[in-house]
Amino acid sequence: MMAQIEREAMEYDVVIIGAGPAGLSAAIRLKQLDADLSVVVLEKGSEVGAHILSGAVLDTCGLDRLMPDWKQRGAPVSTRVARDNFYMLGEAGSLRIPNFLMPPLMSNHGKYIVSMANVCRWMAEQAEAMGVEIFAGMSCSELVYAEDGSVKGVVAGEFGKTADGTPGPNYEPGMELHGKYVFLSEGVRGSLSKQAIARFDLQKGHDVQKFGLGMKEIWEIDPAKHRLGTVTHTMGWPLGGNAGGGSFVYHIENNQVYVGFVVHLNYKNPHLYPYMEFQRFKHHPMIEELLRGGKRVAYGARAISEGGWQSIPTVAFPGGALLGCSAGLVNVPRIKGNHNAMLSGIEAAEAAQAAIAKGRSGDTLTEYDTALRNGAIGKDLRQVRNVKPLWSRFGLLVSLKLGGIDMWTNNLFGFSLLGTLRHGKSDAESTGLAADYAPIDYPKPDGKISFDRLTNVSFSMTNHEESQPPHLHLTDPSIPIAVNLPKYDEPAQRYCPAGVYEVVTEAGKDPRFVINFQNCVHCKTCDIKDPSQNITWTVPQGGDGPNYPNM
Repeated sequence: MMAQIEREAMEYDVVIIGAGPAGLSAAIRLKQLDADLSVVVLEKGSEVGAHILSGAVLDTCGLDRLMPDWKQRGAPVSTRVARDNFYMLGEAGSLRIPNFLMPPLMSNHGKYIVSMANVCRWMAEQAEAMGVEIFAGMSCSELVYAEDGSVKGVVAGEFGKTADGTPGPNYEPGMELHGKYVFLSEGVRGSLSKQAIARFDLQKGHDVQKFGLGMKEIWEIDPAKHRLGTVTHTMGWPLGGNAGGGSFVYHIENNQVYVGFVVHLNYKNPHLYPYMEFQRFKHHPMIEELLRGGKRVAYGARAISEGGWQSIPTVAFPGGALLGCSAGLVNVPRIKGNHNAMLSGIEAAEAAQAAIAKGRSGDTLTEYDTALRNGAIGKDLRQVRNVKPLWSRFGLLVSLKLGGIDMWTNNLFGFSLLGTLRHGKSDAESTGLAADYAPIDYPKPDGKISFDRLTNVSFSMTNHEESQPPHLHLTDPSIPIAVNLPKYDEPAQRYCPAGVYEVVTEAGKDPRFVINFQNCVHCKTCDIKDPSQNITWTVPQGGDGPNYPNM
């Protein structure tokens, strides 16, 4: 029945999926190059910025190239980094690592602490003023293919399916939006990007992608403790040898701080509970002292691409391109990706505009792939390409030394003594058996500094229409209980930062696997970390999910 649905179609020169920094940069650059191009941006969030979550200390090189007059235009980029600290934490103390030991690329001086959600809202205003059409609340559920197999568009705005997936009484089939080129800038592990990577075998010849889980809270703190422009990063406790990762604390305007925690998803111990590691981190004396007497005002989470240079897939395919985090352009040691997202949007736009001017459409923009790898993005990521695999192989302390040396040689001489190391296993394959690891005893949240998961999710303003089909699909519904529970103690109960997955045990009954999709904050960790690769994240109907105010 669903295959026979007829939809109206709209034609554009370029269709862009996702109103993040990459997609909006592409839209703006296209209009700068040719004001007559028809460009549309489709955003699944209820508004632009609603699904944007980032640290974020922004390197403005991408913004400088896109709009050199961004200050005069009133960009919400004003809190310049004043102090840049890096600490190694133990359970009760800390050791500051001197800045002079860090390669120059690690310095945050001259950068800005921003809300990327607000930066994207501002970028959307600039794009619309140039004639870009932006539609929020428009989930893109399918790729549309031409007869030759190239991507020619997407299905957007499908609403009103019932829980079993059939059309309900208020069903709206949505529309097909066609373009000469389709840009996928969905963020990490986007559902359409994942399909395109598989269909066109874009990962062939490249290393596996690696990921982290980033969790973030916004706090209002005692003004006496606030230090505007201070940036602090930490490593070590509480993760220790259980997992790679670290934290950030950024002092922004209005006596607020961003408090974030990242756990690399290649951890082996399936008993690890990333969210509770974050909550435990806040009880470190240095952090608890800062937060004591303050209040948490927002929470969110998202996956982070961490594979770097060697894991970037081929970014151009027939009819389209991967932009930003869909291509995996985060610089892990710098904890920055927004500048590369913007640069990728610019490069893709320039390749597409030149192709359209020559009468091309629906072909492969190889010029974009070349420009991404040989330009500023490639240079940024090549210098740090061995940091993540070193950490995965040797742990924190050894990787700090070897990774530091490797970054210095790349910075000073333009080459690495180590060549290019490979990552090895995927994050799902890295998960060990529950019987081989000891369970971890986590302290109960105190409700003042640390919080239970569901209470925190309420601070993400997440909402999903409950009558729609769950957007989290199990390939085999039996696997969570029959396979994952006995082998891995079903880690979905713990790796999800929103409490979506539960194993419910009732007296006299077999355990049940429950999916509370209404809680989902769209981080996509389940799609990445499930050891059986049995969970597929897809888009819910448009406008659903978190509603981040200024993440």
